[in-house]
This record gives sequence, structure tokens and C-alpha cells, in this order.
Amino acid sequence: MASAGLTTSRPSPALAAAGWPAVVAVACGGATAGFFGWYALIMRGPRGAAFLDLSFLGFLVLGIAGTLFLWSAYAGYFARRTNLTEVEALRWDAISWALLVVMWAAFVSSLGANADGRAVALAIGLWGLAKVLIAARFNRTVRDVLITFVTTRVSIILIAELAAVVVGQRPGDHYAASTSKALAVWGRWDAEHYIGIATDGYSGTEPAFFPLYPLMIRILATFTGSHLIAGLLISNIASFFGLLFFYKLVEHQYNRQVAQRSTFYISIFPTAIFFSAVYTESLFFALTVASFYYIRERQWLTAGVIGFFAALTRVEGVLLALPFLIEWITVLVGNRREILRWPMDYLVRPIVGQVLVPLGLATYMGYLWVLRGDPLYFSHVQAHWGRHFAPPWVSVFHAVGLIAHAHSATTIANQGEELAFTALMIAVLIGGIRRLRPSYWVYMAASILVPMSTSSLMSMPRFALVLFPMFVVFGLWGGRQWANNAIVAFSLPLLGLFTVFFADWYWVA
Repeated sequence: MASAGLTTSRPSPALAAAGWPAVVAVACGGATAGFFGWYALIMRGPRGAAFLDLSFLGFLVLGIAGTLFLWSAYAGYFARRTNLTEVEALRWDAISWALLVVMWAAFVSSLGANADGRAVALAIGLWGLAKVLIAARFNRTVRDVLITFVTTRVSIILIAELAAVVVGQRPGDHYAASTSKALAVWGRWDAEHYIGIATDGYSGTEPAFFPLYPLMIRILATFTGSHLIAGLLISNIASFFGLLFFYKLVEHQYNRQVAQRSTFYISIFPTAIFFSAVYTESLFFALTVASFYYIRERQWLTAGVIGFFAALTRVEGVLLALPFLIEWITVLVGNRREILRWPMDYLVRPIVGQVLVPLGLATYMGYLWVLRGDPLYFSHVQAHWGRHFAPPWVSVFHAVGLIAHAHSATTIANQGEELAFTALMIAVLIGGIRRLRPSYWVYMAASILVPMSTSSLMSMPRFALVLFPMFVVFGLWGGRQWANNAIVAFSLPLLGLFTVFFADWYWVA
């Protein structure tokens, strides 16, 4: 029986021990991937016969060899994360690679326009789903997160779809993200901007929305044939991996029980509907938590690269530079004698990683400088929504003033909701400050302060959703039965209510 260490040094015996059915299945998947890569190439324009023959053979060989290599490498990693031997991991993982043959559905069935792209997207989706299910079978962390993700997402989807059919949308003319009512439910409010940017690029006030999410939608839509479906896939996949990184982060800091509670609480938070909609919440959450995870693991460059993308997703991503600096200083203080001995580990990598975080924001600012002649246009355009820089208490006074002079119950309810969630965030910060690492509570405080300094509390309930240190505190408090009951009793009814509101075009956050 091969050991896990054979993956990198001598992969052939392990592959042979996995058995010829597994090898053939993976090779068929690789040949399929190679063929479709070649097919995409030739569809770009006419080519000579000799080129077509040689490139066809080259793509097939590359597809098979590349797939076998990735299969072997991943199986070695998977074996180290479970109690499986490498050979057992190879056999289980062969299932996912074999599913790539689904790409042939582009030629044997009708998938409508862009059939080849839809078939590729379907095959890759099944490949990823198989990997997750197999990982859940043998890894408790993945299993815990998958159960939480599926149970909460299915409930939210059912409520939203039923609300759209039974209750019906708010009177008036509204943007339709799709001709399908079932899909259009997930394209409300800001989704119009993200889909519009992905389709036609920036115009008008849309530079207020950062570019990574719509760029990903645009790329994936070349396969799905729909910007809305691409956005839904990105949001839900990012939500799952965000929860997975969050679970691992909390488990490493505290224990598995706290991680389970924290992951569940964020999944049922009143605004958790946005984790499944075409919004940036899930992507931003995944990137910030993953960056935090690698900061805590002292993998500075990985944390910096992920932080770069977080700052390209939302302006608050640049705040990751604060916990990055705090954790680096903590390491320097605890290892003063090792700094000069290992300068790459203690100086070069942390500095490069930290510079990458604000570089994400700087990249978008440079783009806006070229596009609009104003690198801060993303901030200046916020005036369209009544936002401008002001001391944080101004936003509170503004909300209170709107309530005091309101002639509409809707205004009172919306402003009251925003005040309540802002108060909740501040209260949890104060109440949990002693139980959080300095990097956590500093990041949380900055993430509350920045939106409060825009003279408006608009969308604060949604901003609270990605404030992951708050849910760490909830996870710690939830060990007491009364606290757990209070959190669940607060979250679930409001989650159902907000989901209905969102599905029917009522403002939520």
C-alpha cells in the first residue's frame, strides 16, 4: 500500500495501485478537457490542416497528462487531511475527474445558445460538487460546514421563491434580471448594477461598485450564457468556502464547538439572504476570512494576495492591513532574536504581503484615474445616495432626525432597523472585546467606523453580515443555553421576514 509521501516523489506506483478503472476514468476526463480546450481554440478562427492535427494531439496529451498529475497531487493532499491512504484517496477522487465527460452533452443534447459553454460549466460544477461531497464523507470540518450551508440555503431559497409567487412584488416598475421569476428573485436592487457592469462596463454612478465581483461574473458568463446565473454561482460558492475558512479560523483560535456555533449564527443572521443573492457579501466575506486565516497561519504572502482581491471587492477590504500589521508586530515581539537570522520569514514576506492589501485599492484608483480623471471617484459618487464623509455621530443624528420628522411608517421602520443593527454591532464589540484578539477587535471597530463616517447608516444591517468577529463573539456567548436561544430567536424570524421583503422588492439593507 502506498503512503501519502509517494505523491510528490514517486507517483506512478500509487497510480498503478489505484487500479486501471480509476486511471482510465480520470484519463477519459482529461481527454475530454483536452478536446474542449482544442475546440475552443479552433473556434476562434480558421487554421491550417497541419496545425489542427498537431494541436489536437497536443491538447489531448496535455489534457490527459495534466489531469493525471492534478489527480495525484490532490489525492496526496486529501490523504493528509483525512485518515485515508493515498491509494484510497485516489480511488475516491477519480469519481470527480470522471464527471468531466459530461462536457460531451454539448453535442448530444440541446442546451440552447452557448451549449458548449453551458456543458463545460455543468461539468465543472459536477466536478466541484463531487469533490465537496467526497471531502464531507471523510472530513468532519467540511461535513459540518456543508450541513449548515445546505440546510440554511435551502430554507432561504424556498422562502424567497414562495414569497415571489404567493405575496408578489411591490407595486411599481422594477428591474428584471431574468425572464424566469425563480431566477429573477435573486437579482434585486444592487444586483442590477453588478450585472450591468459585467455586461456593459462602467457608466454613470456605477464606479461606486468595485470591479472584482462583476469581472468574475463577466468571465463565468462566457460559460453559463447568463450573467445572473454566473453571479448566483459565484455568490453561493464563495459563501460555502467563506463558511469553511471561518470554521477553520475559529476552530484554530478556540475549539470546534465555538466554530460550529459561529458558523451557524452567521448563516441564520437576518441579512444572510445576501449570501445567496447577486451581491458582493459572500465574496467579500470569503476573501476577508481567508486572508485572516492565512495571517493567523503566518502565511503572509498568501494572506496579502487574498487581501489584494478583497480590496478590489469592497473598499473596506483595505482595512485588512490593520490586523495584518498587528499580527506581524506580535510575531516580531515574540521572536526578536530570530529576526536577523530569518529575515525572509520575519521581514520580507510580511512586508510584501502587507503592501499587497492596499495595492488592491490602489489598482482600482488607478483605473478610475484613467477612466474618470479622479482616483477617488468611487467615493465622490456616493453623493448620489446622500453619502459624504462626516464624523460617525452625524450618521446617528441623521437617522434619529429622519425618524423624528418622518411622515411615513416605512421611513421610521427603515431608520429604526439601521439604528438597531448599528447599536448591536457596537454593543457586541464592547461586550466581546476582552475575548477577542487585538487584531479581531481592531478590524471590527474599523469596519463599523468606516460606514458610520459616511453621514448615513444605510445598509448597516447588510454590512453587519460580513463583520465576522461579531459572530465569533456570538459563538463564544452561545455556549450558554439562554444566549444560544436568544441569538436563534432573534435571527430566524427576522431572516424569514427580510427574505420575504427582498424577494418582493421591499428595501432590506
